[in-house]
Amino acid sequence: MATSRGSTTPTGDRRVRRSQAALARALLRLVEEQDLSRITVADVAELAGVSRSTFYDHYRDVHELAEAACTAMIDGLIESLPGDFNTADPGREATASLEAFFGSLAEHAGLYRALLGPQGSARVADHIRHRSTVAIQERLREAVESSEVPEMARPLLELPLDVPAAFTAGALIGVAAEWLQGGCTRSPGEMAALTWPLFHSLFRIETRPSR
Repeated sequence: MATSRGSTTPTGDRRVRRSQAALARALLRLVEEQDLSRITVADVAELAGVSRSTFYDHYRDVHELAEAACTAMIDGLIESLPGDFNTADPGREATASLEAFFGSLAEHAGLYRALLGPQGSARVADHIRHRSTVAIQERLREAVESSEVPEMARPLLELPLDVPAAFTAGALIGVAAEWLQGGCTRSPGEMAALTWPLFHSLFRIETRPSR
């Protein structure tokens, strides 16, 4: 396969990425104007400036493109989740991270609403749930390892983290889906302020010994 001068990246790979990026951008524009179910391959291809055959080189249908576009954004979106759950007064940093999370959802509300709604994509919902669970579990582990906890309270920190992480990820997805279906009537900032206490109440590491 040919490569450009001074580069080891195959030109074909770059063409594939450019085509996929163009198709994703086109879909994101279209889904803000109409329901995903009404968007055709021809609509996306025309707006992206590619042929229908090029579309089918990459995706089976519009729904598969939507799943690819959504899951790609999820990886960046998950990074905005809070880093420290174990603080009663998180200040601006923690709530700002949740605000960024809801803000990212709101930016592409049409797409997320379609994929997380009643007729949505189980694949996308599962991807979000899994990625969120992994990210939250890692943040919990970091919080536990960095906490100064009395020796008598150490057993509390030896509990498995996968179940509370999965529980929280599922709850967060449920809150986000409900908010999207309701038209995002609350701002991302309001959602962050309402959601943070739930995070903290679930993951607060209790350091006081029982009587």
